[in-house]
Amino acid sequence: MTEVEVAINIEPQADYIVAQHQAAQAKTASGFYLPDTAKEKPKEAKVVAVGKNVEGVKVGDKIIYKNTYEATDLKQGNEEYVIIYYKNIVATIK
Repeated sequence: MTEVEVAINIEPQADYIVAQHQAAQAKTASGFYLPDTAKEKPKEAKVVAVGKNVEGVKVGDKIIYKNTYEATDLKQGNEEYVIIYYKNIVATIK
């Protein structure tokens, strides 16, 4: 287990991953600041835990995923996480 896994105490089941949301853009290209309610949910995240049947993704990878109704958002402390079916990952960021 990584330190993050211990801190959030979540172990994903077979085909799922737990990822930490990356910060959403707070400022538009034209310089306007967006309130939290106007920010789009991030579709980029850092993998913090993987289920035993997950292929092609490991803890520490940065990913882009489909933001579907199947994703489960959760918040622990000030951190936001998402539980995603690993086949909804569309890319890794190098």
